[in-house]
Amino acid sequence: MTAPIPGSEVFSSRPTDLDALARSLPPSLPVHTVTQEQIDAVDPLTYEVIRHRLWSVTDEMGEALKRMSGSPIVTDANDFDFAVSDEIGQEVQVGLYNTMLVGAVDLAIYWTLQNRSTNPGITEGDMFLCNDPWVGGGLHQSDVIVYQPVFYDGQLFGWTSAICHEPDLGGSGLGSFDPAAKDVFSESLPTPPIKVVRDFELQRDVADVWVRRSRVPMLVGLDLRAKIGANSVGRDRLLAVIEQYGADTVKAVMKRMMADAESRLRAKLTDLPDGTWHATGYQDQAQTGDREVHKITVAMTKEADHLSFDFTGTDPQTGVINCTYAGMRGGVMLALLPILAGDIPWSAGGLMRCFDMIAEEGTINNATFPAAVSRGPIGPAWLTGNLIAECLAQMLDRHLELGKNVQASCCGTWDTAVVAGLDERGEQPVPFLNIMMEPMAGGYGARPVADGMDTGGLFCIPMGRIPDTEMTEFLYPLLTLWRREEPDSGGPGRHRGGVSASLAVTPYGTSLPMGLVFASAGKAVAQNSGLAGGLPGNTGLEILARASGVQELLAQGTIPATLEDLSGDKELGPCYAESYLAPGEVLYMHWQGGGGYGDPLRREPDAVADDVRNGKVTATGAADNYGVVLASGQVDEAGTEKKRNELREIRRDRSDVPQSQEANLDLSHARRLDDNLVEVTIGESRAVGCAHCGRLLGDSKSGRLDLARYDGPSSDAGPQVTSDPGEYVDTEVVFRQQCCPGCWTAIYSGIVPVDHPDRVAELAQLLPAVAGR
Repeated sequence: MTAPIPGSEVFSSRPTDLDALARSLPPSLPVHTVTQEQIDAVDPLTYEVIRHRLWSVTDEMGEALKRMSGSPIVTDANDFDFAVSDEIGQEVQVGLYNTMLVGAVDLAIYWTLQNRSTNPGITEGDMFLCNDPWVGGGLHQSDVIVYQPVFYDGQLFGWTSAICHEPDLGGSGLGSFDPAAKDVFSESLPTPPIKVVRDFELQRDVADVWVRRSRVPMLVGLDLRAKIGANSVGRDRLLAVIEQYGADTVKAVMKRMMADAESRLRAKLTDLPDGTWHATGYQDQAQTGDREVHKITVAMTKEADHLSFDFTGTDPQTGVINCTYAGMRGGVMLALLPILAGDIPWSAGGLMRCFDMIAEEGTINNATFPAAVSRGPIGPAWLTGNLIAECLAQMLDRHLELGKNVQASCCGTWDTAVVAGLDERGEQPVPFLNIMMEPMAGGYGARPVADGMDTGGLFCIPMGRIPDTEMTEFLYPLLTLWRREEPDSGGPGRHRGGVSASLAVTPYGTSLPMGLVFASAGKAVAQNSGLAGGLPGNTGLEILARASGVQELLAQGTIPATLEDLSGDKELGPCYAESYLAPGEVLYMHWQGGGGYGDPLRREPDAVADDVRNGKVTATGAADNYGVVLASGQVDEAGTEKKRNELREIRRDRSDVPQSQEANLDLSHARRLDDNLVEVTIGESRAVGCAHCGRLLGDSKSGRLDLARYDGPSSDAGPQVTSDPGEYVDTEVVFRQQCCPGCWTAIYSGIVPVDHPDRVAELAQLLPAVAGR
């Protein structure tokens, strides 16, 4: 673990006592605020009108950024966000773009108020720029925030902010990803808040220093001006609302928006059972050459109207798979916003009052300076969000209405591939750099009431889009051979996870090899976990086809459609590596689908037949995962019944079966715990049983659940497993399935390290939780 550098604590940002922060501001920075009486005095109609006006401010800021930016990261992927904040930085309204960034914006403003109020000062017409993930604003250095104080009548009224991911900000790796980085000094330089605009004028010296670091300075310079323009739009629109309704009224609405979001979330939490739920996940490989897995673990405790997330036990920071406190907080917001606050206006400043986090410093999701953090948002922060979502699912699945919001993991992570080289298609060769944005088309996780969306996008970017292939080929010397959905990539379950897609590209328009960087996860250990016995979606896969013969095929008028059409060696891409892509070679990427929900042997056979007809599942996948036999495209009912019985017998024959009492429960008054488990009251104790056959699995007296367990090769999970864990890590990775020993319904299915916490122990946590209700 890297030791913190002395003095670096000044750049650490944590939630602070906001009342103390307000009191500490110098007299030279008067702030505008209102009393509780003024907040209560706003009538409902005025409140709704102004609330929606503030929402429209972030929408207009988004349109301004997209119109000015030339980066596909902004124009297509929507990897950006905005916020309107109150005078001390609490986020009143956020955009519906990259929701992980919501967890970091306010931290940068708090830090600025604490450390910039006197020198150089915070005045009207200022804008600050920051990409220091230890300060906040973004989750790694490639997230660059420009934010401004908004003054009215000489007082600091609020803040607007615009943030987006930049394609490259320097460092030793392409796209600022160095897979071999030992610390942050091999990555893009973190820049604490600096004034980039003074008295409404862009500071050319600061702007020149900023773009000088990049391999694509034109795009970075354009994005800088786009964010300044978006903030200018935000300021103008906010001041227009103030002029129309008055500063006190608008501020009162802002304060009430946060209070309303807080009260609505607390009311929802109060209606849910108290308890503690656990989840553990892994990053496979930490940097070039690493062959280990690295753990993040969380215990979520819900008590009354408050949540606490305890990450104690998470592995020490290492390699490039670290995120700062801001990234961990962003991961929490990634899960909380859509799952718990989907029907609550996203006044994040209020929502964040409803939880706290406990985390040891120096761990992979709470890293101390100078850890390498370039992989932060799409590695440990994303995994943190997946684990929070898993804990929330365990809690919500018991609730009749809120259980509909339960969702298995979406695509699980982002498979990063960066290519850069010389584009020789014009009169003069010009350098280019492209972050392959196609993995935007990830599969969504399944829910108790529906399949996951196929190639539906990323959980953290609700309005993201996949790039236009024609535009990619116009901008870069690349030819797309295919981009298509892949069958069997969605996690099998009673409801199927959404399928993902694959991409194959080859250099076209350059005679020189391109540099290539890989940074990904989920190749050995599943990132896209299922729920309630549902299986993970496909494991990720990248392949470099050397000496592929693609140029000869194209010259003959043949476009290859599969890897089998290509000759030569097929080189497996590790999670983290620097490589190259030369003319005549092909880069193949197959990113991840969503996890399934429920035992796939309980999926309606007709739904499986539809999946096969629609190309979502192969006939092999239908038989192996779902036990569905088809004849001429139609369900063979007798064959299906026989096949499913055979698969249940296989589960029975291969599993370690507990020596337990074979007792059945009366399910007439049972209460749901998830798709397969129910709770029954027996005298003074609580029992957990199988919802399908009534088998008693455990009670609060024994404190354990008796489930049959199987650990075997990951390939036993089904055809969606596209890679051998041994190709990536030395840690033993298994397909683990735990079943009811009565009817052999799958209660848990996962691709995990062999020492992963036993699901029996995790499920046993349900017993004291339900007993205490």
